[in-house]
Formats: sequence, structure tokens, C-alpha cells
Amino acid sequence: MDNLIEYAPLLGSGALVTVSVAVLSLVLATVLGALGAAAKLSRKFAPRAIAQVYTTIVRGIPDLVLILLIYFGGQRLLSTIVHAAGLDYIDISKFWAGVISIGFIYGAYLTETFRGAYLAVPRGQGEAARALGLTPLATLWTVLLSQIMRMALPGYGNVWLVLVKSTAVVSVIGLADLVGLADKAGKATREPFLFFVAVILVYLAITWVSGLALRYAEVRVNRGHET
Repeated sequence: MDNLIEYAPLLGSGALVTVSVAVLSLVLATVLGALGAAAKLSRKFAPRAIAQVYTTIVRGIPDLVLILLIYFGGQRLLSTIVHAAGLDYIDISKFWAGVISIGFIYGAYLTETFRGAYLAVPRGQGEAARALGLTPLATLWTVLLSQIMRMALPGYGNVWLVLVKSTAVVSVIGLADLVGLADKAGKATREPFLFFVAVILVYLAITWVSGLALRYAEVRVNRGHET
């Protein structure tokens, strides 16, 4: 226990990195999910095909493989480009590689979440808004968006909780996150069990707080829609 107390500040900094990766990845995943859903709902073939390929491939490949591919493959590609351009070596940030990887992966899941939420809204509401003279953008913003958010929130919350746990894999690329630092501390003190129990408790705390926030958000967005 003394070792855990000694390493607590280090683990705290790792937890902050983990939360930062998770939040920024969620932002990226939300943007990609919205774009992917819009592409899948498009009447044009090309956007639908691109979105379908994206969601099919990403959801079929393990997170770890994609993270390794993006980090090491991206580093190799970048090195080749800068070498051909006669520039100095550029090292890819482990932090941003983790954010981009996880955001890219979970953008595929949010694509389906947002698409399903849009389809769950009765079509008659959008048709009525357009009949009143609203533009498609105005219809989406003033009539449909709040309902889409309400429909998407449960699935969105589930994706967030899974995404948080997936941040643990970024330690494989050497990022000093909670898992990576706990692993080093456990090896240094020869008490890996103690430090990984601490990691479990931190992740449980994050998901518990997230669960409370999500339940509060669901109550707020469903206010006035109880059946």
C-alpha cells in the first residue's frame, strides 16, 4: 500500500491522460458518426458506399490492430513522405495517434447510432415542417435534432462507456496513460496486482460517474415525452 501511495501522483497524471484521450476521441467519433450517418442517409450512391465500407471494415477489425496500424503504419508513411521531400524526421505524437485511432474506430459505431436515431423519428414530422416552408437545414435544426438526440442518447452513452475502456489499449504504443504507468510501477515495485487493482477502481469510478451523468441527461431529454 505504501508503494501505491508513493506512485499515486504518477497514476493521477496517467488517469488525466486517459480521460483526455477518451473525451477527445469521443468528440472526433461524434463528428465522424454524424458525417457517416448523413452519408448513409444520402440519396447519392457514392456517399452511401463510402460510409458502408467505413463501418463494415472498422467494426470488423480489432481495436488493437487498428491502433498499431495507424501509429506504426502512419509513422512509416510520414517518414517516407518527409524523406522524399528532403525534410527532417517527424515523430507522430502517441497521444494524438491514440485519439485519432479510437475516434476513427468509434465513429463507425456512432454512424449506426445516429442513423438509427434519425430513422426512429416519424417521417411525418419532417414532411410537415417542409410543408410549412422550412428548408431542410431549418427542419433538421428546429424540428428533428432534439428528437434525434433523445433517440440516440442511450446508444451514445453505451458507445462512450465502451470507448473509455478501449483507451487502455493505447498503452501498447508507449503512451504514458493510466494502464501504461501502472504497468511500469507494478514492475518497478514487483506488485503488479496492487497497481492493476487500482487501475480497475479508477476505470470503475469513471464509468460510474459517466453512468450518473448519462441517466441525468436521459431524464432531461425525455422530460415531456413520458408515455
